[in-house]
Formats: sequence, C-alpha cells, structure tokens
Amino acid sequence: MGLFDNLKKPAAQPAAPASSGNKTVEVVFAALPENAAQFKALPQAAMTSPFDTAALTVLALCFYPQDKDASLEMLDFLRGPRPLSTYDKQFIRDRFMDKDYVPRSYFNGATPQNDYLPSEPYTVKVSENPYSYQNQGYAKLFVRSGGADSPREITLRMAKDGKWYLWEQFILAGIREPESSNPWA
Repeated sequence: MGLFDNLKKPAAQPAAPASSGNKTVEVVFAALPENAAQFKALPQAAMTSPFDTAALTVLALCFYPQDKDASLEMLDFLRGPRPLSTYDKQFIRDRFMDKDYVPRSYFNGATPQNDYLPSEPYTVKVSENPYSYQNQGYAKLFVRSGGADSPREITLRMAKDGKWYLWEQFILAGIREPESSNPWA
C-alpha cells in the first residue's frame, strides 16, 4: 500500500499558493518510498542541496502516522551525526496526537478542501529568502502549507562531508482542519 493510498481522491484540486522567497525549488518525488531503505535510496537522499533535505524532511514526517519507527529512522538519517533526542521524539509524538494531516499539507495540491490529499507527481516547493544564508554553514529555508497563511521554516546545516543535514524544523505547528473534520466548514 502506498503512503497516501488510504485517502480518498478529490474531483478537482486548486492551484498551489505562490512562493514568497527569492528562489523556489520544486522537489519532485517520482515515486514515494514504502520504507526507510527506499527513502535512503531516493536521488534526493544524496543531500547535496538544502532544498532536497528540506523536502525529504516533509516526506519523512508523512510516514509517522503509518509507521512511526520508519519515520524516526528517516529523520535520524536526515540529521546525520546528530540523531533525534528523547525530547525530539516526544515532541513529534505529541504533534501527531490528533493532526496526522499536517506534514502532507506541504505537498502541492494538499488543501483543507480535499483533506490534504497531495496532487501527483508528489512535489514540495522549498523557498529561500534574502536571509536564508546569514549564518555560515546553515540554510534557513521555507515550505508552504496548503492550510497555513505563512510559510514554515526548516533549518539545515552543512557538514564536513558536503551534505546538508536537518538541524531543526518548525513544520508541525497547527494548520486549518480538513473540511471533513471541521463542523464549521
């Protein structure tokens, strides 16, 4: 079973919001992995670009509701020499108590109206702004959720091996509820 197969398909999908950064990169996943080994074999997993690592962060968090252990293994891979702490794992667990739709809201086409079902091909837009590279060796990039008014931050750090690793993410904050679960929609 694929990552998003359990979600119903909508009839039509609205356009994705426009980018607010200087440069926006669309990271396209030709096929979604089914486990951590396939995740690590994706072309983006070379992590030579901070944009790829940011998009992989979104994808790794999408696995949490389906396979918590695989998701945490993917996040540890993205963090490189700095694995998740017990606090990090508890924080992630708490964010998924009742909002499993938040990470998939960062894929193109995912909106409250279609219960955050991404359009295909699965694409994450990652943007930079004039302040993204203020600190040497770090990149502060942004992803836009179909359920939030402002983009959310993902910070990456370049290691000695030339790869961009996940330093911290702020993408699990609350967003608008899917219309199917919102009695006011």
